[in-house]
Amino acid sequence: MPALREISFTVREGEFIALVGPSGCGKSTLLRILAGLVPPTEGVVLYEGQTQKSVNLDSAMVFQSFALFPWLTVMGNVEVGLEARGLSKMARRKKAAYFIDKVGLDGFEEAYPRELSGGMKQRVGLARALAVEPKLLCMDEPFSALDPLTTLALREEVLMLWEDQTMPVNTIIMVTHIIEEAVLMADRVLVLSSHPGTLLADIPITLSRPRDKKDPVVDELSDNIFSLMA
Repeated sequence: MPALREISFTVREGEFIALVGPSGCGKSTLLRILAGLVPPTEGVVLYEGQTQKSVNLDSAMVFQSFALFPWLTVMGNVEVGLEARGLSKMARRKKAAYFIDKVGLDGFEEAYPRELSGGMKQRVGLARALAVEPKLLCMDEPFSALDPLTTLALREEVLMLWEDQTMPVNTIIMVTHIIEEAVLMADRVLVLSSHPGTLLADIPITLSRPRDKKDPVVDELSDNIFSLMA
C-alpha cells in the first residue's frame, strides 16, 4: 500500500518547514524518509546534493510519544545518542548537561521519566536531539500529547533555540495536525492530500515573528490551508 506519491520539494538551509495533512496521509512516513530512518521504495532524497542512502547523521528526531528509555535518568537518556557516536563518558556528560540546561531541566539530571510531567519528558527528548548537534531537526507532532499551556511554552522555546546563533540547528521540519500551529511557527507550510499523500500546496508564511494568533492574517492563512485539506 503506497503511503506517499509524487512528492517533490526543496528545503533550504535555515528554514522552518511544517508538514500538515489529514490523518493517515503519510506525514510521519515522509519525515522518517527525510531523516533516513525509512528508505523510500521509489525516488531519492538528496542531502547537500548527495543521494541519502542511510540515516542522516546531520539530523535528529523528536518523537510524538517522547520515546524515552524508562530505566535511564534524564542524563542517561540525553547521553544515548552521544554514546552511540563514540564520545567518552566525560565528554558526553558535559555536553548532555549543557543541553539539559538549555531546555530548562537543570536540576532534574537524575530524575527518571516516570517522575516527569509530559512537558518535561518532551524537553528531555528535545535535549537528546539537540545534544548530537544536528543541522536538521525533525519533529513529529512534538506537542500533541501536551496540555495547551505547556504547548505554548514549548513552541516559544523551540523557536528561541532555532533562532539562537550559538545552537547548531538551523533547519527544522515539523509534522503537525494543528494548522494554526504550522502558521504560527513555520516559514513554509507543505500541505499533503489524503492517503496516499501527494503535495497539494507549498505555502510561504511571510509574517514577522513573534506571531499573534489573534492576527486576522493568521486566521486567513489557516482557513486557506484547511480548505485545501478538506
